[in-house]
Amino acid sequence: MSIIIQEGGCYHCGLPNSEGERYPATVLGQRHYMCCPGCQAVASAIVENGLESYYEFRTEPAAKGDAALDNTMSKLHVYDEPELQEEFVFDQGKDKQIQLTVEGITCAACGWLIEKQLAKLKGIKQISVNVSARRALITWDDAQVKLSGVLGRMKSIGYESLPFQPDKHEASFKKEQKSYLKKVGLAGIMTMQVMMLAMGQYFDIFGNIDQEAIEFFNAISLLLTTPVVLYSGSIFYISALKALQAKTVNMDVPVSIAIIATYVAGVLAVNQNTGEVYFESICMFIFFLLTSRFLEHRSRHRASEISSNMLKLIPVTAARWQNSEWVSVLAKQLITGDKVLVKAGESIPIDGIVLEGNSTVDESMLTGEFEPVRKSANERVFAGSLNQQGSLTLEVSSSLKHAMMNQILRLQEVAMSSKPKVALIADKLSRYFVTAVLIISALTYWYWWSQNDPHAFWITISVLIATCPCALGLATPSALTCAMAKLNKLGILLKRADALEQVTYASDIIFDKTGTLTRGEFSISHQVLNEKTLRIDNVDSHKASDVDYILALANALESRSEHPIAKAFSEPYSQYGFTLQDYTVEIGRGISSLVNNVPCLIGSKKFVLSSTGQDDMPQWAGANVLMALDGKVVAAFWITDTIKDDVAQVISELKEYELAILSGDDQGNVEAVAKVLKIDTAMGGCTPEAKLVFIKSQQALNKSILMLGDGINDAPVLAAADVSVAVGNASDLAKNAADIVLLNPKLTSLTDVVNMAHRRILLGH
Repeated sequence: MSIIIQEGGCYHCGLPNSEGERYPATVLGQRHYMCCPGCQAVASAIVENGLESYYEFRTEPAAKGDAALDNTMSKLHVYDEPELQEEFVFDQGKDKQIQLTVEGITCAACGWLIEKQLAKLKGIKQISVNVSARRALITWDDAQVKLSGVLGRMKSIGYESLPFQPDKHEASFKKEQKSYLKKVGLAGIMTMQVMMLAMGQYFDIFGNIDQEAIEFFNAISLLLTTPVVLYSGSIFYISALKALQAKTVNMDVPVSIAIIATYVAGVLAVNQNTGEVYFESICMFIFFLLTSRFLEHRSRHRASEISSNMLKLIPVTAARWQNSEWVSVLAKQLITGDKVLVKAGESIPIDGIVLEGNSTVDESMLTGEFEPVRKSANERVFAGSLNQQGSLTLEVSSSLKHAMMNQILRLQEVAMSSKPKVALIADKLSRYFVTAVLIISALTYWYWWSQNDPHAFWITISVLIATCPCALGLATPSALTCAMAKLNKLGILLKRADALEQVTYASDIIFDKTGTLTRGEFSISHQVLNEKTLRIDNVDSHKASDVDYILALANALESRSEHPIAKAFSEPYSQYGFTLQDYTVEIGRGISSLVNNVPCLIGSKKFVLSSTGQDDMPQWAGANVLMALDGKVVAAFWITDTIKDDVAQVISELKEYELAILSGDDQGNVEAVAKVLKIDTAMGGCTPEAKLVFIKSQQALNKSILMLGDGINDAPVLAAADVSVAVGNASDLAKNAADIVLLNPKLTSLTDVVNMAHRRILLGH
């Protein structure tokens, strides 16, 4: 007797049907409704195959269907649903971008094949395949082609693909690893058996072996070799076939020809009882190739799982303030503005701003620094970091999709998708090399055959086997993946894959001073006020000292600035009612604004003096910040900073480079820092344009520039440099312009980057 499905449940699996009548199917002449496309597809298949009586006699609900439907081309349209795409599709202006896990990739030629085939699809804007991580980054115009069409094209050329999700990617790796182990294991066992039979013949260890025994040994060897050739070696034939279908060649083509030709020759020799057999060579060749690919597969997995496992640090659930109580919800359901409670010992589920509470937070998974960071009200915290002590109440600042950790991993994947020049050269050479090998092999056979040499066939096979070029295409991306994984553990993010390569070409390293070489913790060491301090109307009736008044005005002007120097003007002076209008920040120069309708300026000495038309005064010597009110300088400030503890060590380790400092600070302050660090070139008072001019002048002399910076005013030169690095405390604009981002504030990470770059290039070559 059939079971009864409760009202509101899926007719197929019995689970609650939240989709209503969205997925119908006609079963036993009646219309029923399913909870997902997977259940609908299974129910329809049961009916279409005449098995609907199953629903009459079942005693338990069926298992839930595959809602993703990633293995059937006819069902791939489910990925076009906006609700499903919300989790893994990113908007890139008018285009969309997705990262896919691709199964079946065996070598660099597979990546090349996928890129070439998808590039022919109308609407594809960019396709980059990371062979090492078995992922593809695709940008497409949704108006011209749907995601289902992209996945369908991938399947049509023999590659299963699905949106990248860490758990599914891990399952895919394990599935492929198990397949490798079976093939390697079979090849290894059979190789030992066939080798023993061959050794008996080669060394005649059984005494005088008669012809019948030799024929028997050869027949047994053929029997043992057949599963190795047909099953273990299938990975090479499939890859070669895919390449030939795409009208190209890859490194598995000559390998497949050599294996199949040698095997067929052996079969003929056994059947005709003439000629030589090399079954032990076939088995050993397949075994060694498979072993190398298995080790390669495992090393790629270990390198890529470092990044993937970072997402596992983010908890699945969070405590959200809802209906006057804390309610447990999925972290991915949190939206900007939600209030979240994180107790001591819990991982922070989302990026947010601390509203209440004090605690120490372990952010080592982001910065590589294991020293806990103290967090209190109005400070930012990040998803995946560990709250160690007190409870924190947070206000969500961004959705989980746009959390800092997700952004870092996405940036890293974008970096991996942009292949360095050496990898592009290796890919191109490998294809030319394979073509050359096939031509040379054909010429070799023709030559020895024309000489009537009976070994012409075996000489040709030797050429094919000896020139197997797998390492050429795999070594470079493998080295790159391992290098990026290592840097990731050190708290260093690469935004461009070729950034490491560019580091090796750098001849000059140029530093910004403030916040890069120095701590960026500013204070006013000294100030000089105009003897006749001007007052702004409507506020000059307050009885206060000139010092308080000037500092209050400076604080008001700097209050909206993100420049590190603005932190020196952080003392509140609430007794003055300043109203700011037409507030303008001129990057690298200073700030202008109307304060209670009076024009005011604050910024570098050069900026203020040129704007007011005043001459420099002796009493302002060494001051790096001036302030003007109504066209007259009313104050000069000496803003001081201290050099970071690890800077001297880093500078000493970079002696092989030409070092320089470019800073917007006063020349005297810049020279003082340069003298301590023993850097010969030091330029102060530089505007962003001046820094840019200097960078380009050095590049015109055929110098390759590595630039370090942290501020908004450094963004133009970071973008112009051959390779650029943003330090840990950099502004968002600087990080966006840089090629490499140091997630921790220590400058020693720069030497890690330089050392890894040189190691990677050596490995790549």
